[in-house]
Amino acid sequence: MNDSDLGGRCALVTGASGGIGAAIASALHGCGVRVALSGRRQERLAEVAGELAGDIEILPCNLSQRGEASDLVSRAIDRFGGLDILVNVAGLTRDVLAMRMRDEDWDEVIAVNLTATMILSRSALRPMMKKRWGRIINITSVVGTTGNPGQINYAASKAGLAGLTKSLAAEVASRGITVNCIAPGFIDTDMTAILGDERRAALLERIPLGRMGKPDDVAQAVRYLAAADYVTGQTIHVNGGLAMI
Repeated sequence: MNDSDLGGRCALVTGASGGIGAAIASALHGCGVRVALSGRRQERLAEVAGELAGDIEILPCNLSQRGEASDLVSRAIDRFGGLDILVNVAGLTRDVLAMRMRDEDWDEVIAVNLTATMILSRSALRPMMKKRWGRIINITSVVGTTGNPGQINYAASKAGLAGLTKSLAAEVASRGITVNCIAPGFIDTDMTAILGDERRAALLERIPLGRMGKPDDVAQAVRYLAAADYVTGQTIHVNGGLAMI
């Protein structure tokens, strides 16, 4: 299967108000996929939808609220009549050293980055099983593999996604559903824009390709996994060589 065969499929992309999520939505839409955009920033979602003509739905959602997460897939199905592709992009950080981390810093990151992914994936399985075709693609992070000081909550949530992905992939492979991860390194987005010049320069020295990634670098990997028939339970690292895993 190639990406030109994705035309008419229906996708839900969470975190679509961010740079990576918007790029993923654009890449799938470019393959003829009908895309539902979800996120918390409604104005930004409207901007993304305006940049993509046709077959776009806007589904605002706060994934830190379990009730909203539980309803999101059914809302997408109501709009499209089904769901073929789920891309779990939404994530947040609450960075602080472990000895200063508050319980709420831990709980909120785990709720959005890990628990919401489980809830959405579970909800998406039934319509995918009926069609005997589906793609679940989870956006993790290089720090889920390498760890990172000051990010025990974020790194744990992303490492948890890798385990979730492998287990779910094994459960549903016989139903024609693939489940995979993409682990970006440092991507040039609002999340990394807050880095100072010195820290950015130090990071670039560690990246063999000599630049930060672009959201489209991640989006192209999503497009590949959406079309791939014989890849499941895997993590594709998109990090410019920062960590050669």
